[in-house]
Amino acid sequence: MAEITPVTEWPDWHDNPDGGDPLTQDLIAPYDKGDLCWMLVCTILCWQITPAIGFLYAGMHRRKAALTMVLQSLFCSCACGIQFWIYGYSLYQSRTTNPILGDLSLAGFKNVLAQPSQANSGIPDILYAAFGFTFVSCTAMILAGAMLERGRLLPSMVFLLCWTTFVYYILAYWEWNPSGWLYQLGVYDFAGSGPVHIASGFGALAWSLMLGPRLTDNTVTDRRSKLAHHKPHSPLLMCIGTCFIWFGWFAFNGASTANLSLRSIYVVVNTNLAACGGGIAWVLLDYTYKRKFSLVGFCSGIISGLVGITPAAGFVPVYVAALVGAVTALCCYYTVKYKYLLSIDDGLDIFAIHGVGGYVGDLLTGLFAAQWVPALDGVSGTAYDGGWWDRNWRQLGLQFAGATTCAAWSFFVSCLLLFVINKIPGLHLRASEEHEIRGLDHKYLDDIDYEEDYGNDCMLTPAAGGSRTQVHSSSVSASRQPVASPSTDEEKKD
Repeated sequence: MAEITPVTEWPDWHDNPDGGDPLTQDLIAPYDKGDLCWMLVCTILCWQITPAIGFLYAGMHRRKAALTMVLQSLFCSCACGIQFWIYGYSLYQSRTTNPILGDLSLAGFKNVLAQPSQANSGIPDILYAAFGFTFVSCTAMILAGAMLERGRLLPSMVFLLCWTTFVYYILAYWEWNPSGWLYQLGVYDFAGSGPVHIASGFGALAWSLMLGPRLTDNTVTDRRSKLAHHKPHSPLLMCIGTCFIWFGWFAFNGASTANLSLRSIYVVVNTNLAACGGGIAWVLLDYTYKRKFSLVGFCSGIISGLVGITPAAGFVPVYVAALVGAVTALCCYYTVKYKYLLSIDDGLDIFAIHGVGGYVGDLLTGLFAAQWVPALDGVSGTAYDGGWWDRNWRQLGLQFAGATTCAAWSFFVSCLLLFVINKIPGLHLRASEEHEIRGLDHKYLDDIDYEEDYGNDCMLTPAAGGSRTQVHSSSVSASRQPVASPSTDEEKKD
């Protein structure tokens, strides 16, 4: 039996990407067990954000399309995980000098084992890869809500996988890889405002634009009401989803330090305060206008606060965390209030909360970043110059440039991908009028009780030959047709 000796010095990555021979060397010896435990536990906690978003979206949908969102959350967890393993991680964490995109040197997790990660030399590459998977799956799920009761399932799945390839991984390389051009420029993005929130928010804007509005009653004439508006079918499920998202966000932000340190504790405190500030700000604004409290508003405010603090959590002092959450919620609230001006049916407010919220969070990071906060990790030292808090006036301009780059890239590439996918036979984006009225759950899921099919804006009446024909309970507007309205024969092939 060969003697096992602890690794005392890591070989050059190009000489031995794995870091050593596990048959003769203890490859875990150089690492702090506390850091490893923190990162592994946070990875597990962070994973549940993806199904939690599915619960949130399901609660906010009408009942006839709610379970489709849960299905999408499971798809994002599974399909994005396979994609991440095959080539995704390699595209944004490969050790290259290219400022635009990585290579396939880590494809299939080849060469991903014990060598120190690029994020922090205190944790192995394989652990950082496991943590990174949870980010891409929840980002895809945030975006998936844009199909809102009218998007076909197969094209949406194709789009999500293409989007993560050409938007998420490219932006993640730019901001998180040491060779990425935004990283080199000096943009601060602690836990993923650009690749996660801004990208998914502006991607959702493009998707909503390409799908067109949901079908509405043709008696509606007021411009503010032309886009379909429906109250959540299950506020309880919506609140449960929000609570699990909040819970998982402690891990999402807290482990982005890639070690267990005073900074990671500080990040968790900042995250909680921002969520509190966002929730209070939104619900008070709701009460000011409506003289009633709103669970939808409370949940939206909490998530807005979490979105706003995501780029800032590891950079800003604790004194301003609640303010960051409140200001972000304020901006998101008024975006939601006046979204009708865009005439785009984004019923889950993904653009307002994630797109605008992420953008605002980036700018607030440039204002409030303090040099001493990242130094709490015991590693960074004076590597960061802070923001306006430390009279580094240049940082706000860098944050604006980074946020604008992520927004523009995501919107443009999303429009291009959607246009191309929509032209492929069998992959038209929009569900048929029949299936939209009846509900996506009844089209795609075998779990629906057929006898409960008739309470959702439609009824079935006997037709000739004993078959059943669907009749809409209210006349449907034909004045604003969505793109690529398919024929019934085409739809049956999905």
